[in-house]
Amino acid sequence: MAERVLTLRELNRATLARQLLLERKRLSPAAVIARLIGMQAQWPPAPYVGIWTRTTSFRREALERKLASGAVVKATVMRQTLHLVTRRDYAVLHAALSETNFPWETPDAKRLAPLVRALATAGPVTTAEALAHLEHEHGLTGLHARRAWRGARVRAHLLHHHETALWQARPGGRFVALEEPETHDPTEARAEILRRYLAAFGPASRRDMAAWSMMHVPELVRALERLEPLRRFRDEHGRELLDVPRVPLPDAGTPAPVRFLPKWDNVLLAFADRTRVLPERYRKTVIRMNGDVAQTFLVDGFVAGRWSVSNGRVAVEPFAPLSRSAERELQEEAGHLEAFLAESIADQS
Repeated sequence: MAERVLTLRELNRATLARQLLLERKRLSPAAVIARLIGMQAQWPPAPYVGIWTRTTSFRREALERKLASGAVVKATVMRQTLHLVTRRDYAVLHAALSETNFPWETPDAKRLAPLVRALATAGPVTTAEALAHLEHEHGLTGLHARRAWRGARVRAHLLHHHETALWQARPGGRFVALEEPETHDPTEARAEILRRYLAAFGPASRRDMAAWSMMHVPELVRALERLEPLRRFRDEHGRELLDVPRVPLPDAGTPAPVRFLPKWDNVLLAFADRTRVLPERYRKTVIRMNGDVAQTFLVDGFVAGRWSVSNGRVAVEPFAPLSRSAERELQEEAGHLEAFLAESIADQS
């Protein structure tokens, strides 16, 4: 039986629905972070804006309570980048990525992990303190020392101090030791993570999964075998797309509201082919060569411009002229975002 072909707009609506960008839901910050398998956290306010745009009644302090309690942690996981993840998902992700050739799997990382963990037993350790220790005790200096420290601290479960993930983050470079996470079989962990990836981002190709996770293809194949049966589709270019069963696929004509996305939002970075949300003609404007990803807004489900904040006001920069109705909706949503930002700043002071 021929596989169903999903159009670009069908893929767009499926992704928006699973990313909570078609309809806001009343979910806790931890529930959103778990549903999306983490949220990019290089820029501290990004997860706050990302959760606000997906939920109802979100307040900054709700996330900060989860960070302070350790229920949500700031860790280096997918693509070797910083994410906020739930404590339970941190353990699964660590196992899922343990057979990938990341810096925390190097001989230096394995040798030094117990030593740098010991540094943090009495309390937070700074990067400067760790580098001084590596030089004094092991003769490591410069780039070699920094690489060894980064790999060893990730392997030793030294995570970023929660205050570096606050709305107005404290200075970075401070790390705390997390309790040894629960162990998981690496292949089973990958299978769970890929199932949840498809539920949050699918339907998707194997290349999409590899781009999101940076897992090796053989690792992906072994894990996917444990997920059978999967649904199979094709995109308009004939590429195979995989999906989990019983997840709705909204109609291509489903209305998509204006939504504001923060820097490095998950939905822009989770695919090898990002055109389901980010038109190719705007890709280099949004995603720079240095890896920076702009703050964007969606109109009719697709990236249509950038936004910034100046003197408390949200300024929008459409990439092309908008219809009057889209312009009105954009300005109304910008007003809601301004109110959220003002409230978050006032609560912080």
